[in-house]
Amino acid sequence: MNFNAFTFTAPNTIHFGRGSRSKAAGLAATFGRSVLVVHGATSKRAEWLLEDCANAGLTVQTTACNGEPDLPLLEAALPGIRTAPPDVIIALGGGSVMDFAKALAALVPCTASPRSYLEVVGDGRSLDAAPLPVIALPTTAGTGSEVTRNAVITVPDRAIKVSLRDPRMIPCAAIVDADLMEGAPKAVILAAALDAVTQVIEPYLSVKANPMSDALCRGAIPEGIAALRPLIEEDSAEALDRMAWVSTCGGLALANSGLGAVHGFAGVIGGITNAPHGEICGALLPAVLASHRQKAPQGSGIAERTGWVLDLINEAFATGDQPDGVLALQDWSRTNGLRGLSAMGLDKGIFAQTAALSAGASSMKGNPFPLSQSELVAILEQAA
Repeated sequence: MNFNAFTFTAPNTIHFGRGSRSKAAGLAATFGRSVLVVHGATSKRAEWLLEDCANAGLTVQTTACNGEPDLPLLEAALPGIRTAPPDVIIALGGGSVMDFAKALAALVPCTASPRSYLEVVGDGRSLDAAPLPVIALPTTAGTGSEVTRNAVITVPDRAIKVSLRDPRMIPCAAIVDADLMEGAPKAVILAAALDAVTQVIEPYLSVKANPMSDALCRGAIPEGIAALRPLIEEDSAEALDRMAWVSTCGGLALANSGLGAVHGFAGVIGGITNAPHGEICGALLPAVLASHRQKAPQGSGIAERTGWVLDLINEAFATGDQPDGVLALQDWSRTNGLRGLSAMGLDKGIFAQTAALSAGASSMKGNPFPLSQSELVAILEQAA
C-alpha cells in the first residue's frame, strides 16, 4: 500500500439508513430560518420535506431542476435567489438536482458571470466566497453527488458537460435514506446502479488512489457488483440499501482520488447526446475494463487490481454461454434495457471527434494508462 501524503475531504456529517430523512428539517434549522428546497420536476416528492420544514418554523422557497442542469438554467435562477439568499439549501433528488443545488450554493455569493467559474469553457476561476451550506438527500443510488465537491453543468452552446469545482462545495450534511429511492423506474435504477459501481471501480484503479479511497472501494466494489442482479431482477430492498451505501462510498472516493476513462468520455458524450449520465457510464464500463485488461502489464499492481475487479464480475455474471464476465455484464445490461451509445444518439461518424475531445477531459488524468486515439475509438466501438 502506498502511504505517500494525501488529502481526504468529506461532509461534516453523513446520516445513513432508512428513516434518516426525518433529520433534514432539524439540521436545516441549525443554519438559520430561511431554506431553499431544490427538487426535481415537480414538488410532489418533496411534500413531506416542505411540511417538516414548516413544522420546524422555517421559511421555505422552492425551485425545480427538470433534467440535467445547464448553464442557462443557472443563469436564470441566480438573480432571484440573490435578492434574498437563504440560510441553507436542501437538495432532494437525483444527481442532477444535487448538482444544481451545489452550483446555486456556490454561485449565489459570487460576482462574476457563472461561465467564468466553469472548467474548460470558462476560466475555472476560484469562487469569490464560501458557498451557502447545503444539505443533500439523494433519491437515487448512483451519483454520490451528496458527498462530492463539484457540480456537473451542461453548456449547450459548446455541447459539453463541464464541472464547477471547489473543495468547499461538499455538502455540509448528507442524508442517505433508501426509503427516498424506492419506486423509481427500472431504467433509472439500472443506470444509477451502474454509475455507482463505476464510481467505486474507477477510483480504485486511478493513478490518484490513496489508502483512504482504497479502503472505501475495496469494501464497496464487491457489494455493488453483487447487488446488481437482485436490485434489477428482484427489486430487492436489501440490494437497494447496499447500492445506496456503494453510491456514497463512490462519491467519497471519486472526490479524493479521481476517476478514469469512463467518466472522461461521459462528459463529452453527455454534452453531445443529452443521454442520462449513468446510462452512458453503464455502456462504457465493460469496454473500458476490457481495455484495462489488455493494457495492464503482467505482474504489475494495476494488473492485480484490475484482475480482482474482473474476478468479481466473472463470479456475478459469467455463464456457460458467455464465460467472459465483462461481456456478460454488457449483455445483461442490454437485456435489462440499457442502451448502447449508438442508440443514445452518438453517431459512429463522430467517434474520432468524440475520442479527441475526451482525451483532454479532466477525468482521463486518473486513468491507469494513457490511451491513444485508436484505443479511445475502439472503446467507443465496443460500447456502441
